[in-house]
Amino acid sequence: MTETPTDDADRYATRMLLAVSLGWAVLQAGRFLLSPLLPAIITDLGITEATAGLALAAFQGVYAVTQYPGGEYSDNWNRTTLIVPGLVILVVGFLLFGVVSSLATFVVAAVVVGLGKGLFAIPSRALLSDLFTARRGRALGIYAAGTDLGGLLASGVAVLALTYATWRAPFVPVAAVLAAVTLLFVVWTREEFHVGSASLDLFGTIRRLVASSEQRGTLVAFALFYFMVGGFINFFPTYLAQARGFSDGLASATFAIVFAVGLGIKPVAGGLGDRYSRRSIAVVGLLLAAVALAALVLAESRLVLWAAVVVTAAGYKTGFPLADAIIMDDAPADGMGADLGAARALFLGANALGPAYVGVVATYAGYAPAFGGLVVCLLVAAVLLLRG
Repeated sequence: MTETPTDDADRYATRMLLAVSLGWAVLQAGRFLLSPLLPAIITDLGITEATAGLALAAFQGVYAVTQYPGGEYSDNWNRTTLIVPGLVILVVGFLLFGVVSSLATFVVAAVVVGLGKGLFAIPSRALLSDLFTARRGRALGIYAAGTDLGGLLASGVAVLALTYATWRAPFVPVAAVLAAVTLLFVVWTREEFHVGSASLDLFGTIRRLVASSEQRGTLVAFALFYFMVGGFINFFPTYLAQARGFSDGLASATFAIVFAVGLGIKPVAGGLGDRYSRRSIAVVGLLLAAVALAALVLAESRLVLWAAVVVTAAGYKTGFPLADAIIMDDAPADGMGADLGAARALFLGANALGPAYVGVVATYAGYAPAFGGLVVCLLVAAVLLLRG
């Protein structure tokens, strides 16, 4: 049977989806190792929760500011020219985590990983949007589910590391697997490396993003959503250990529930967004997460707490593929990477403040007020999207 151009294009798109989704899952596994290992890191380096939160904020800050240039350069040059260097820098960053000996080296490793992740994140999403125009939401949902696969792996690996080794031990294997993914992508990609103009049209991109009140409300809504995520996901295992009396192993297992739910819900949410209103689905998810997070804080039994964890995850995990797809739907074809990069720079700037907020408030007032503020963020975000 003769192969058609459509068959070849579909096979190539599938390979690229596999490569970038695998890369995203592995780098997220390395990144999410920091959350369950954070109590051990705090003890080993002799720092406070507030200091740890600020160090994680530095990682998120670098990740945020590289979103826009990574996106626009991937439009003007091509996707591969940004994706491959991003993966290489990630390999270096995780190797550095494996040899951390002080707060200073911990911050350096965090900044390097943030830079590599920023260079990889937008071009890889834009590549999928280029290849899956009719099934954009579902492709982005599969890609985003890599976060949850990585989180599940991180939860299990963290337990092993804390039981049989040190908190540094898992990061070198993460770097090795990412190196293999880099080689796989280089072999599969059909794009040649191309470096073009270094100029950026930031103000033109911003004008497009804030052209209407609906778009402005959307940006604020998802910035609040990402702020909540940054605060919750970085400190949830520590909250369980310190405020709820969970052992490190039980806290890691409970943390894994969040990712198990997300692994299933993200492709479903993305697919529903392709068929129905992305905004409506996002609003339902935000409201569900707000109610469940409040219940999680107020729960007096572990059974109720675990049920609240499931519902919280089911609610807020819907937001990731929908946020990306909503921005891309409104972007011009030749400016998709730039628009998504600029929007996610805002979102991740807010996300970077989340762990600093929770770390400081938890240190001086407790976790209940800290998480209560995150509930308010979800409610306001839902109202803004609903108005749009």
